[in-house]
Amino acid sequence: MNSKPALVLLLLAALGGPASASIVAAESAYADIARQVAGPATPVIAILKNPATDPHAFEPTPSVARAVADATIVIENGIGYDPWMERLLAASPQASKTAGRAVIVAATLLHRRPGDNPHLWYDPATMRLVALAVQGALLNGGPAVSVGVSGRCLATLATLATVQARIAALRAKFAGTPVAATEPVFGPMIAALGLRDAHARFELSVMNGTEPRATDVAAIEGDLKAHRVRALITNAQATDAEAARLADLARAENIPLVPVTETLPPGKTYQQWIAGELAALETALLQAAPPPAEGPPPAEGPPSPQASPTR
Repeated sequence: MNSKPALVLLLLAALGGPASASIVAAESAYADIARQVAGPATPVIAILKNPATDPHAFEPTPSVARAVADATIVIENGIGYDPWMERLLAASPQASKTAGRAVIVAATLLHRRPGDNPHLWYDPATMRLVALAVQGALLNGGPAVSVGVSGRCLATLATLATVQARIAALRAKFAGTPVAATEPVFGPMIAALGLRDAHARFELSVMNGTEPRATDVAAIEGDLKAHRVRALITNAQATDAEAARLADLARAENIPLVPVTETLPPGKTYQQWIAGELAALETALLQAAPPPAEGPPPAEGPPSPQASPTR
């Protein structure tokens, strides 16, 4: 009887084996990038993965706590977006069955601090850094775990580069175009595209569930009614009465709505998701009538305040 297969299995077990690495990501966008780099042999769990629900209402279950405790690699957004992950990690500092656990925090990779916009997956720089961090964690896991990782990481970076090129092309086409948003979910991408959004304080109020100032409400309403913005970007996963009212006003004024989500839609890769949202935004900006040639520019809001970590 040939004992080589059994010997190989024993060696893989001693090294940890291809399935000895397990990844848990707080958000589905990070889970998808991790899955692309790690390959099909490594289990990857996304905690926040339903785009039909508000991620800010999430409370971890015992099964989520167990998954985090057993993971060899944990990915979180940080800066207050997923504070429950820090609590789960603190509750199981050595609960992993392996010798160590790598924790990848997107905010740390980007040198972001509490108060910055926490929707980091919309920053074009984020996923490249996350992919490289996942690669590093897997390569540290030993020969069996790291098989094929570098090649998959390079392939992932190449597809992310196509997204970057698309962003650069849209920036060249639309930089300076005025838009508005019901809340700053898409804020990092708005900045990357060079679009002009003058209603930061209103958007933060909606995002944080506080009542916007009357002057801020009047300013964004005025820009919609006067067609001084080319599109209204909305959060398809979370809304309130104020955001819904603005969406109704935009429809009445024939200003295109561009819904975005905080969670990766099922069946799509991160790259496909972002490409789809960029295509929808481009369509909206092209179909919108340009702002009037005469009249005041979009109402200038106050300097962009710090974002609350609650959303």
